[in-house]
Amino acid sequence: MWYTVDSEYVTLSLIVTPRSSKNSFSRVEPQGIRVKIKAPPVEGEANKELVKFLSKRFKIPKSEIEIISGHNSRYKRVRMRLNDEIRNFIKESE
Repeated sequence: MWYTVDSEYVTLSLIVTPRSSKNSFSRVEPQGIRVKIKAPPVEGEANKELVKFLSKRFKIPKSEIEIISGHNSRYKRVRMRLNDEIRNFIKESE
Protein backbone atom coordinates (compact mmCIF):
# COMPACT_ATOMS: atom_id res chain seq x y z
CA MET A 1 0.00 0.00 0.00
CA TRP A 2 1.42 3.38 -0.98
CA TYR A 3 -0.40 5.34 1.73
CA THR A 4 -1.50 5.03 5.35
CA VAL A 5 -4.10 7.14 7.10
CA ASP A 6 -3.70 7.91 10.79
CA SER A 7 -6.57 10.03 12.19
CA GLU A 8 -5.79 13.52 10.81
CA TYR A 9 -2.68 12.64 8.80
CA VAL A 10 -1.72 10.64 5.75
CA THR A 11 1.70 9.16 5.01
CA LEU A 12 2.57 8.64 1.35
CA SER A 13 5.30 6.34 0.03
CA LEU A 14 6.86 8.10 -2.94
CA ILE A 15 9.42 7.18 -5.57
CA VAL A 16 10.89 10.48 -6.72
CA THR A 17 12.41 10.92 -10.18
CA PRO A 18 14.42 14.19 -10.25
CA ARG A 19 15.41 16.19 -13.33
CA SER A 20 12.08 15.58 -15.08
CA SER A 21 10.55 17.91 -17.63
CA LYS A 22 7.69 18.81 -15.27
CA ASN A 23 6.39 18.13 -11.77
CA SER A 24 3.72 15.43 -11.86
CA PHE A 25 2.46 12.17 -10.44
CA SER A 26 3.25 9.30 -12.77
CA ARG A 27 1.91 5.90 -11.69
CA VAL A 28 1.30 3.68 -8.69
CA GLU A 29 3.91 0.96 -8.17
CA PRO A 30 4.26 -1.70 -5.46
CA GLN A 31 6.83 0.41 -3.54
CA GLY A 32 4.88 3.68 -3.80
CA ILE A 33 3.55 6.27 -6.16
CA ARG A 34 6.04 7.66 -8.66
CA VAL A 35 6.50 11.44 -8.65
CA LYS A 36 8.45 13.36 -11.29
CA ILE A 37 10.22 16.51 -10.04
CA LYS A 38 11.97 19.14 -12.18
CA ALA A 39 14.74 19.97 -9.69
CA PRO A 40 18.04 18.07 -9.57
CA PRO A 41 18.94 15.97 -6.52
CA VAL A 42 21.58 18.46 -5.39
CA GLU A 43 21.74 20.10 -1.95
CA GLY A 44 18.11 19.28 -1.13
CA GLU A 45 16.69 21.05 -4.19
CA ALA A 46 14.55 18.05 -5.23
CA ASN A 47 13.15 17.75 -1.69
CA LYS A 48 12.23 21.45 -1.64
CA GLU A 49 10.59 21.15 -5.04
CA LEU A 50 8.70 18.03 -3.91
CA VAL A 51 7.27 19.83 -0.86
CA LYS A 52 6.32 22.81 -3.03
CA PHE A 53 4.62 20.52 -5.57
CA LEU A 54 2.67 18.59 -2.89
CA SER A 55 1.65 21.84 -1.21
CA LYS A 56 0.25 23.27 -4.42
CA ARG A 57 -1.37 20.00 -5.59
CA PHE A 58 -3.13 19.25 -2.30
CA LYS A 59 -3.68 22.84 -1.11
CA ILE A 60 -1.72 22.32 2.11
CA PRO A 61 0.74 24.80 3.63
CA LYS A 62 4.36 23.73 3.10
CA SER A 63 4.85 23.87 6.87
CA GLU A 64 2.40 20.96 7.26
CA ILE A 65 4.33 18.65 4.91
CA GLU A 66 7.16 16.62 6.42
CA ILE A 67 9.58 14.23 4.73
CA ILE A 68 9.87 11.62 7.47
CA SER A 69 12.33 9.30 5.72
CA GLY A 70 14.43 9.15 2.57
CA HIS A 71 15.95 12.63 2.56
CA ASN A 72 18.90 11.34 0.50
CA SER A 73 17.02 8.63 -1.39
CA ARG A 74 14.53 8.46 -4.22
CA TYR A 75 12.28 6.38 -1.92
CA LYS A 76 10.60 8.79 0.49
CA ARG A 77 7.86 8.76 3.09
CA VAL A 78 5.99 12.04 3.40
CA ARG A 79 3.51 12.90 6.14
CA MET A 80 0.89 15.64 5.80
CA ARG A 81 -2.48 16.69 7.13
CA LEU A 82 -5.36 14.81 5.52
CA ASN A 83 -7.88 16.90 3.57
CA ASP A 84 -10.50 16.41 0.86
CA GLU A 85 -7.97 16.99 -1.95
CA ILE A 86 -5.86 14.07 -0.72
CA ARG A 87 -8.90 11.84 -0.12
CA ASN A 88 -10.05 12.44 -3.72
CA PHE A 89 -6.55 11.80 -5.07
CA ILE A 90 -6.35 8.48 -3.22
CA LYS A 91 -9.76 7.38 -4.51
CA GLU A 92 -8.84 8.29 -8.10
CA SER A 93 -5.47 6.49 -7.86
CA GLU A 94 -6.81 3.18 -6.56
